[in-house]
Amino acid sequence: MQRRHVPLFTAAMEPVPPLETLHGNVDHDSGDVTSWVSVCPGGLWKVQQKPTRKKSPTVSASEDASSSSHSPRLGSLCRVRVRLKANVDETETPDSDEKLSVTEVTKVVGTSFPRSRDSALQLPLGDWTTLRLGEGQCDITEACLEGMRAGEKCEILLSPVGHGPVVSIPQPAEGHLPVCATVELQAFTPGMESWEMPPGEKWEWVKSHKERGGARYRSGDVWGAADSYSRGLKLLIALYGLFREQEKNGQQQNVLALCDSSNGGETQHLPSVHEFKTIKAELHSNLSLCQLKLSQPERARASASKATELEPGGAKAWYRLGQACQMVNEVEEAKRAFRKLLELQPESPAALKALKDIASKEKETNAQLGVRLSKMFS
Repeated sequence: MQRRHVPLFTAAMEPVPPLETLHGNVDHDSGDVTSWVSVCPGGLWKVQQKPTRKKSPTVSASEDASSSSHSPRLGSLCRVRVRLKANVDETETPDSDEKLSVTEVTKVVGTSFPRSRDSALQLPLGDWTTLRLGEGQCDITEACLEGMRAGEKCEILLSPVGHGPVVSIPQPAEGHLPVCATVELQAFTPGMESWEMPPGEKWEWVKSHKERGGARYRSGDVWGAADSYSRGLKLLIALYGLFREQEKNGQQQNVLALCDSSNGGETQHLPSVHEFKTIKAELHSNLSLCQLKLSQPERARASASKATELEPGGAKAWYRLGQACQMVNEVEEAKRAFRKLLELQPESPAALKALKDIASKEKETNAQLGVRLSKMFS
């Protein structure tokens, strides 16, 4: 069973499939159909995938590099084509015998496309595109590619999860719902599982996810931003062991140097424990902001709480923690968070206003309670 990416910020818009379904569930009655939930700028989409063509023996680009993996992994450059099923049926022609070597794929730089709120598939339809796996350009396509081999094709059926006011699902540019499309993988370069990746390279991925998340949030792609921050945090989990000993020894400011045997013994310089914790706190805080925007207060509370533990001086995290606690009606915790923010920023207008609003609401609640009690005993 192939692994499926499950967002850390899944919305509670309406009943979502159980966890085992999100990770992948084979429906024997529908011809080996795998289902999961993916992230798009407009929200969450249910994806159903069905293989339609197995790997051709003449297409073996990924095997040229003697990779131990037969499917794309983190960092793989994938030559992929996505087409709407209707267009495929109209223009289907016999497959070309043309081969594409790993060397040729490597020469093609992964193309960056602006994410569109009106598109579930994100990629230019009908054209061969080079996509770098792991960047989260199109969660749906990447999730398909994780379990495919060079020369394979699969069919996907997409439908939005949730129709309530919490998240607005726009009509996709691809056409009417549900969207039916095909994904073809022509060739790919070798990649790595996250646990195989050298620490220095992993750290670069973390920073790129953080930067990409900020850019997406500023463009209004809140779902995409949350996805980027989640990906960065997952990679940080695998790095924590490297910094644990330094933290125990009180070496917060020392830069960690490691010898990378996979790169000719070259020394890798990683950030200090302090920088590691700061970046991790910022990722949790930023994820909390996204979760607040997506009306997920309980998740936002958990993320902001982790951020304040890692970086007690982070004013934004305390404010977001206060907001989340307010939304889940944990008034005392909210007041504590806003007071902590005032300790850090004594003249913070946001904290002063939040505490004033809480006091006003408590006064109103007490007045209503007093009226009800007076009626009970009158």
